[in-house]
Amino acid sequence: MMKHKNLDPSIQGAEDAEDISVATSVLEKKLIELDRQLAELPELEPKRAEFLLDYGLTALELEKNFEAWQVAQQAFKIFAATEDWEKAVQACNIMFAADQSDSLVALGNGVWLAVTFPIDPELSAVMLEHIVDETPDDSDGGAIAATTAHYLASLRVEESKRENLLFFTNQLFARVARRHSNVENQADFDAWRKKLELNTPDEFLGRLAQILNVMVQDDWWVDKEALWAKMPVE
Repeated sequence: MMKHKNLDPSIQGAEDAEDISVATSVLEKKLIELDRQLAELPELEPKRAEFLLDYGLTALELEKNFEAWQVAQQAFKIFAATEDWEKAVQACNIMFAADQSDSLVALGNGVWLAVTFPIDPELSAVMLEHIVDETPDDSDGGAIAATTAHYLASLRVEESKRENLLFFTNQLFARVARRHSNVENQADFDAWRKKLELNTPDEFLGRLAQILNVMVQDDWWVDKEALWAKMPVE
């Protein structure tokens, strides 16, 4: 399991009611301590955002999803202000997992940042997998998300560390092809990929942008144009 996917709000490792009670007590005490630490920090202190992320993850484990959303949103604002885009995407990941009314908006914003900036490609892949999971089996959206995840893994991971992530993105790609068009062999996969125009980055990245626009519905949390303008021209 990939490290960024550990957002299941169940209490891991609890085998019976007593174990669950003990684990819950530990997590509740952790929230109290995090509250104490947060109370001592200024609102826009960068270190505060790290505590907020930890609070959000802990709240998810306790199934306090609304609290998780609230603190992750606060963390996002701080990370965006300091342009720490990887941590901002982690905050979006928590907001998506919190399953609130704007969770898809959070996912759309997070994916845009994850694709635009060279953050941890493993986290980028997890964010794109969320789109796969949220789209119907026969939708091209899952295929576009999967091919983007595979492309970023190929592009952003040094060769010595690439194998594990490419295995994950290959499996994701194969799952999407199977559910979309019953693809079961390499020849059919190649034909399917060509048919959906998934071989050209300019094409599938442009289509991903359209998907994100639909998800976000103009509720962008960053100034995309300003960020684009600051990026180096290659």
